[in-house]
Amino acid sequence: MSRLPYDSVEELQEELRGEHYLADRGLATAIYLAVSLDKPLLLEGEAGVGKTEVGKVLASLLGRELIRLQCYEGIDASQALYEWNYSRQLIAVRAMQDVTAETHVEDLFGPEYLVERPLLAAIRSGSKAVLLVDELDRADDEFEAFLLEVFSEFAVTIPEIGRIGADEPPAVVVTSNRTRELHDALKRRCLYHWIDHPSLEREVEIVRTRAPEVSETIARDVAGAVARLRSLDVAKRPGVAETIDWANALSFLGVERLDEDTAKATLGAVLKDHEDQELAVSNIAEVVGDADG
Repeated sequence: MSRLPYDSVEELQEELRGEHYLADRGLATAIYLAVSLDKPLLLEGEAGVGKTEVGKVLASLLGRELIRLQCYEGIDASQALYEWNYSRQLIAVRAMQDVTAETHVEDLFGPEYLVERPLLAAIRSGSKAVLLVDELDRADDEFEAFLLEVFSEFAVTIPEIGRIGADEPPAVVVTSNRTRELHDALKRRCLYHWIDHPSLEREVEIVRTRAPEVSETIARDVAGAVARLRSLDVAKRPGVAETIDWANALSFLGVERLDEDTAKATLGAVLKDHEDQELAVSNIAEVVGDADG
């Protein structure tokens, strides 16, 4: 039976819209199935297309705690799962009498000295949480294999305490910017969805939804300019977040239409690389297109 409080994909889609997240039917279907079938949802796509936001919005919709595990190069199991509060243990040891320190050494590894990291917190919270594993592609193969093991049972054995498992698993959203290929074993464990940059019309709608103070004209001018920027040979194609930032900046400045001079002056809102900005400036007429006409 579905664990979502919605009877259809269409109803979920409308609820997501109510949270200012405009998901197409494919993404809404993937979310609906992942939560209903207790399957992790793996979202891939370029940076800035709204992958991370899915986890945040889902937690809000379900009324659950969002537990975020931000992956990075070199992350290991202890940093994601748990560690011991060594400073507190040391204070406890010093407070013990020397003659009783050995007798009570096992007490130093009780639950009160355990520091939860995101994975253990998600296991303990179970169905009361949404676990967001963000940018898994930044982690190495060993950590990915460890994560797959956790996903298989949502349980972990801590030698000093014993087995800790979730009665019901949390909802899980895994994101990847695809800087490296994730292994097939992990993909088989998940439902998969690729999030692409939105169409022009949808991006205009997203800007108007997330920044209602921005005029329809500016939203359309900016969405068109960003689409043309993405077609250039830039090192980092701007995402939807940058589109919203640029539209907000222009609206704050009181700009009514995007022209070449204004575009040059405000490129820092949308492009965060010097070479990319130089490329955009050299093609500014193409970037602005008919916006100033």
